[in-house]
Amino acid sequence: MRYHLLGTHTGLRVSELVLGTGTFGTRWGHGASFDETRRILTRYIEAGGNFIDTADSYQFGESEEWLGQLLGKNRPELVLASKYTMGATPQSTLAGSGNSRKNMITSVEASLKRLKTDYLDLYWVHFSDGMTPTDEILRGFDDLARAGKILYAGLSDFPAWRVSRMATLAELRNQIPVAALQVEHSLVQRTTEQELLPMADALGMGVLAWSPLGGGMLTGKYRNGETGRAEGMGGRVFQPENSAQRTAILDTVIAIANELGVTPGQVAIAWVAGKGSLPIIGPRTVVQLDDNLAASSLVLSADDLHRLDTVSALEPVFPYSMIHAPETRNRACGGLLSQIEGPMRTVA
Repeated sequence: MRYHLLGTHTGLRVSELVLGTGTFGTRWGHGASFDETRRILTRYIEAGGNFIDTADSYQFGESEEWLGQLLGKNRPELVLASKYTMGATPQSTLAGSGNSRKNMITSVEASLKRLKTDYLDLYWVHFSDGMTPTDEILRGFDDLARAGKILYAGLSDFPAWRVSRMATLAELRNQIPVAALQVEHSLVQRTTEQELLPMADALGMGVLAWSPLGGGMLTGKYRNGETGRAEGMGGRVFQPENSAQRTAILDTVIAIANELGVTPGQVAIAWVAGKGSLPIIGPRTVVQLDDNLAASSLVLSADDLHRLDTVSALEPVFPYSMIHAPETRNRACGGLLSQIEGPMRTVA
């Protein structure tokens, strides 16, 4: 297992594959048993993994509860992240949901209790509620950091304009920085690349990519009649093979996997890692975990990456359809674009 710094705002060294724990528990009606969870966690740590991502809402709190029972003496060596917004009960309350400072404070205390730890290495807002002001979220993060409850702060599933505003205000006010961003990113969900990933690169945020397998679609298993997440979670967090392009993407993934003697899932995870994100793997069994871990040894060739990039390419959107056009870029360089030495970094 290799390790990366989590963005440029931290000295935190994290493993290249993040263990997502949404399948740790059975309260959703689909997930791993306690014994299988223990085996997955043990195997991940033995393989060198040190970054564990959970949330209070995962399995209605059971994911955090089981981690609290299982981490034990390994806790100091692990980077433990959790999230708040939805709460840990099947039916969240008005006060116990959303991004408010009130819900943040009560949620982190409940998560710490379930996880049997004094602090979280990283705390995420799970997704934007569209109501809570940026100032309120930043003040809550800062209060928790000063109290020693959290070490780093991050945003999950937020629009780029809100993330960039929050990061800028935190920097200007010398508050705890927005250190990391969590987004969906895979060969069948590339819209993240239009705004979010360039923004994170320019602002020095570490990026975690959830569902790098498209909810399992990119493993090809659903072509063989398996149901898994497509039905087990009511179709949530699942990208179906529902278009000609997605069929072509999966065909290409399978073809490259056969050529390399690896599995389609490993190709899909390696592609996400090659884009600079930390893939979040979410195995429900040790067998799935071992297959996911093998992706860390796979480096796709430039030709393989080109094939995958081409078949999964999206139509450019404005303003990038204009400003990324070769003729536009060349005009902005006085006709001398080809004579400017690169590579050119992303700028904010």
